[in-house]
Amino acid sequence: MKSLIIYYSRRGENYLNGDIVNLEKGNTEIIVDYIKGFIDADTFQVETEEDYPESYMETIDIAKEEQEKNIYPEPKENLDDISKYDTIYIASPNWWGTLPMVLQRQLDKLDFTGKTVKTVITHEGSGLGNCMKDIKKLCKGADIKKGLEIKGSAVNDSKDRIKAWIEH
Repeated sequence: MKSLIIYYSRRGENYLNGDIVNLEKGNTEIIVDYIKGFIDADTFQVETEEDYPESYMETIDIAKEEQEKNIYPEPKENLDDISKYDTIYIASPNWWGTLPMVLQRQLDKLDFTGKTVKTVITHEGSGLGNCMKDIKKLCKGADIKKGLEIKGSAVNDSKDRIKAWIEH
């Protein structure tokens, strides 16, 4: 059996250490690269069919509205089957206390029965928020392991934490 990393990551304008900065590679994507450096895993990046604005501030306003109105954007591509994987890694930013709505939509479509789920969340001060509670709802039938939170501004120094979390 194999491992799969399902992730959402935002490049471009992001909030980091109290400033808006332009990231060539999203924080969560950096974490995914670290995971792939430690294990043999396939990846599936969840993206919205319609791109969010370049502006970080506009994007977070849209993300908040999606949550408040239960809007689940359509993914650009759908992952339909995870049956050939025994361990699923979910990597995501914490947006307004939980996973981006498009990622929730994708996870809700999958059968996690009998799978092991390991979740890593990037944030800039809000930790895991409600992410793990929502993962438990979305990944019914899975063995949900303790989540790992990594501050976005610390992702470049998180390789050892990622390794320890994977091995645990």
